Amino acid sequence: MSQRTVTLLDKATFTVLGDPVQVGQKAPAAAGRTSGFSTETFDVINDTQGKIRVLVFVPSLNTGICSAQARKFNETFEGNDKVVVVTISADLPFVQEQWCGAEGLEDAVMVSDHYDMAVSDAYGTHIKELRLSQRGVVVVDADGVVRYTEYCPEIAMHPDYDAATAAVNALL
Repeated sequence: MSQRTVTLLDKATFTVLGDPVQVGQKAPAAAGRTSGFSTETFDVINDTQGKIRVLVFVPSLNTGICSAQARKFNETFEGNDKVVVVTISADLPFVQEQWCGAEGLEDAVMVSDHYDMAVSDAYGTHIKELRLSQRGVVVVDADGVVRYTEYCPEIAMHPDYDAATAAVNALL
């Protein structure tokens, strides 16, 4: 397993665990939870078969950039039955549900990595010291092949929304 670093406001540096996925590789199956009172899991690949997946990794929905990132991708692809946006964070499912309600995105697919960081480990976004996900976007086609990746080197930066959206649109 490789280790990289990510910064926060260019003042602090943190270790990122896991190997980033690469364009052209088969996307790894990995699951987190969608409910705080259940041990049932949701696999970001196997439970979204046949759809274009936009995997949105955020550190915490309780921050402005993370909230904006999750909202932007959900709103951009809302109503498109060929695309599923899956937001992954280490927030508890209760926090994710509350965020969805506050944002009016009750149908958004949220996966909590809080319990074991399995999705973040599989996609190379696990920030070791903070036990959060590195900000990033991974686009996976309907056949389960990675078609676009962005791993933000700075926690406080937005991803390239236009590039990720163009990658999805190229698959439609």
